[in-house]
Amino acid sequence: MDLIAVLLIAAVVWCALAVRAAIMLLAEPGRKVESSGDSLATELGNAGDAASDVPLVGGLLSKPLESAADASTGFADAGESLQQAVSHVATLTTTVLIVVPVAFVLLLWLPPRLRWIRRSKTVRRLVDAPGGVDLLALRALTGPPGDLAALPVPPGGLADAWRRGDQLVIADLCKVALRRAGLRP
Repeated sequence: MDLIAVLLIAAVVWCALAVRAAIMLLAEPGRKVESSGDSLATELGNAGDAASDVPLVGGLLSKPLESAADASTGFADAGESLQQAVSHVATLTTTVLIVVPVAFVLLLWLPPRLRWIRRSKTVRRLVDAPGGVDLLALRALTGPPGDLAALPVPPGGLADAWRRGDQLVIADLCKVALRRAGLRP
């Protein structure tokens, strides 16, 4: 069960990151617009500088080129805004795609796991307590009989051997109780 929970969480994270990568592909036009806008602004700025060197009409020629360069900077800013918007959408989507399924898996897996941990601690403490092995053997005797079928039956039966204090039978019954609790004997 633990392995399944870990594998589900890993699969969810992998899928969410794949979705993020796919969404981030939508930012590529924004990068191209930003790059083109920056290049255009640089070239128009250079043309405006060159036009300002023309005698008599240089000032008149450079103003429209400088205005166009400023407008091209606006295109670059729009491309950058598009990239930021796509990045925010990708981050939000990735967060939701990870948090919701992981929370669902943890809500289904964690409570039973914590109960098992609590029970196994109790059983381990019982094994170490005086008379605890006898109690676990009794627990095995009172549980489902299918688990007892694999044990060798002494003369008089398992219950009689337990009442007499037969240490081999008690140890075997204790192992059955530990296995039922999900613990290694």
